[in-house]
Amino acid sequence: MTNSFNTETVINNVKTAFQPVTDAISKLQNMEVPEAARDFVKKQAATAQTRAAELHTNSDKMTSAIETAVAGSVSETAKIARNVSQAALADAQALFTTIEKLASAKSINEAVQINTDALKAQGEVIVGRAKATTEYLGKVIADGAKSAQDNFAKVTNFAKSA
Repeated sequence: MTNSFNTETVINNVKTAFQPVTDAISKLQNMEVPEAARDFVKKQAATAQTRAAELHTNSDKMTSAIETAVAGSVSETAKIARNVSQAALADAQALFTTIEKLASAKSINEAVQINTDALKAQGEVIVGRAKATTEYLGKVIADGAKSAQDNFAKVTNFAKSA
């Protein structure tokens, strides 16, 4: 009994066995997305974008009402809520824009490129927001410390004069 193992034959057998899978993947990458499907996704994305804008408008009105009803430190909270609301709207709009672009993609490769570009842009937005948040928190802490220091000085001066 002879055990001969031919590596080349094994490799060719594997290639032959997986050729239908390789062919299917190649065809899938260049498959066109039907126009009706792209139009449906665009229409749904436009409707969702309109609703997101309406939600933002209502949220902004509510924040303004809260801000008007309460003063002082709540003003900062309202600014934060407004900024969060604005960021959420911007994220939603970016998502819907990406969906519309994806719906227009005529191949998987084009869709992957659109998604990659959108993820890169969103990453840059997140970094910018993190930097702005850090700067804002530094300012709020500094202002709070200054206010506390001023109040402490008033109390100390009042105690000395009494």
